[in-house]
Amino acid sequence: MTFAQAEWDEPLLNEIHSPPVFGFDRKVPASERIDKGRLNRRELNLPGISERDLMRHYVNLSQMNYSVDNGPHLLGSCTMKYNPKISENIASDNKVTRLHPLQPAETAQGALRLMYELERYLAEISGMDEVSLQPAGGAQGEFAGMLITRAHFRSLGETRKRVLVPDSAHGTNPASAAMAGYEVVELPSDRGMVDTKILREAMTDDVAALMLTNPNTLGLFEEKVEEIADIVHGRGGLLYYDGANMNAIVGKTSPGLMGFDIVHFNLHKTFATPHGGGGPGAGPVGVKKHLSRFLPVPRIVKKGSRYSFDYSRPDSIGKLHSFYGNFGILLRAYVYILLNGKDGLRRNSEQAVLNSNYLMARLSSSFEIPYKRLKKHEFVASAGRLKSEKGITALDISKRLIDYGVHPPTIYFPLIVGEALMIEPTENLSKQSVDFVADAFNRIAGEPAELLKNSPHSTPRKRINEVKAAREMVFTWKDFGRIGGA
Repeated sequence: MTFAQAEWDEPLLNEIHSPPVFGFDRKVPASERIDKGRLNRRELNLPGISERDLMRHYVNLSQMNYSVDNGPHLLGSCTMKYNPKISENIASDNKVTRLHPLQPAETAQGALRLMYELERYLAEISGMDEVSLQPAGGAQGEFAGMLITRAHFRSLGETRKRVLVPDSAHGTNPASAAMAGYEVVELPSDRGMVDTKILREAMTDDVAALMLTNPNTLGLFEEKVEEIADIVHGRGGLLYYDGANMNAIVGKTSPGLMGFDIVHFNLHKTFATPHGGGGPGAGPVGVKKHLSRFLPVPRIVKKGSRYSFDYSRPDSIGKLHSFYGNFGILLRAYVYILLNGKDGLRRNSEQAVLNSNYLMARLSSSFEIPYKRLKKHEFVASAGRLKSEKGITALDISKRLIDYGVHPPTIYFPLIVGEALMIEPTENLSKQSVDFVADAFNRIAGEPAELLKNSPHSTPRKRINEVKAAREMVFTWKDFGRIGGA
């Protein structure tokens, strides 16, 4: 299979002028005054466009994109799962879309019950005692965890200044700790995992926490996690679980069983809600009982058969999000958990691990596999040998994969592996799809360097100037005009 990206000269919506189609269409008026009583009484400059042309517009745009609905999406540590359409349908129901955050809690009992039950499901899955759904994404969940850590030690009258982070950690870990006011200390790995000897030396009385991902970004399960927990707790510290890789362990073990005190969830990874790309997201944070009083407010409480918000939590770290979080995302995760049930969630993790190890075995003859042992839901390959022999880099391989209809993996991460290709097939790929991906990788490894250096060949845009793109970001059409766009 090969891939060819469409290229449409698609106008903006307000540049399209189309008459309604008789019989089934209703043209939206170009200007419509909002009813009296609405908060915004200004005229809206809505484009006048028929349903037919509106559909064509968005279909054309979708053909210039690539998503989890197109084909294999291998971004390591991103867990790019298929998003079940039933979740989208339910989230689009007007019983959901017409909810308003300002309506009284007694008129939204169903929504509150859903969030309350989702908190309990996440607590059971993670082995935590209480969960808050407030954080708007994984990074904010991490930040919440660090604020809870700080509040915990403040309540004890202790001033701890440092947070430990392994060198295989996600970049958000040190960022979250630093934002919360901690000095970050990086721990070198031993064969890809935490070196407990170094941890013992680093774990002094001024260390507040160790932030750990398990399995880590190399796909390795920390075999000494119980010893790690004992070391951290033995010096009065907290053990923080980065939930980014939770898809490998659901139903098999839990952060609570491993000895963690705090965990954040990436609902868009483990529980198949859409990856927001900066849009609405959710990164709930869960804690053990001794930290629950620090969770963000409001908390959802149940008295009898009624649900309400509780703001009366004087030790809380406060609010992290307007109103109560992103309900539409929480709803999708709730649906996913109910659809799968305990057995389904466990089987998903088992299939994700099986797919990862099968794909790793298929690639092992063409690519180096550092830390070659049983992996969990993802693994890291290296293009180091291809670079030294043919000048082919991880970037070249990822660009060439596009021509085969495969979304590239995460590259150049983790930093401890040269020319890293971080690959996560998830449980959603059939064996046929995994074989297809393996064939594409292995074929690319044997292709001429020049072919790879000039790839992708099937897209309207080839390789962009990534430095320029990073330094001159274009967020609006005004920015496009400012930098001299057409």
